Amino acid sequence: MEAGLRSTSGRIALRRRAVVERLSTIALAALLAAFDAHAADAVAGKATFAANCSVCHGKGGKGDGPVGKTLNPPPRNFTEHQFKFDTDKDGKTGTDADLGNVIRKGGVAFGGSSLMAGWPTLSDSDIANVIAYIRSL
Repeated sequence: MEAGLRSTSGRIALRRRAVVERLSTIALAALLAAFDAHAADAVAGKATFAANCSVCHGKGGKGDGPVGKTLNPPPRNFTEHQFKFDTDKDGKTGTDADLGNVIRKGGVAFGGSSLMAGWPTLSDSDIANVIAYIRSL
């Protein structure tokens, strides 16, 4: 009789472990789906960049747009991945938060060029998408 109880409790423990593993898999899948739903879209960012930023920063983000060629200082070349602002004072320059702040408020708000106009009308999603595009360059 005692062996039968051990066998039953062993099967229950295995079933319990299988349920926990399945639930963990489902929870992980749900978290990943939620992350993907909110992840920035570099393709959409490229379209927003082309419409709003490329005249200065150029189609490829090299700072060589038609207007950008006439500006002093020249626009940032995003393909170099060098950013100078630490807008949120976290000790790191060029974070997504820093880029987002400069895009929304403009360069002059952080001691940069007044030629970098802010884009306060862009949504948070649009800005995240533009940042994703800039990071892809």
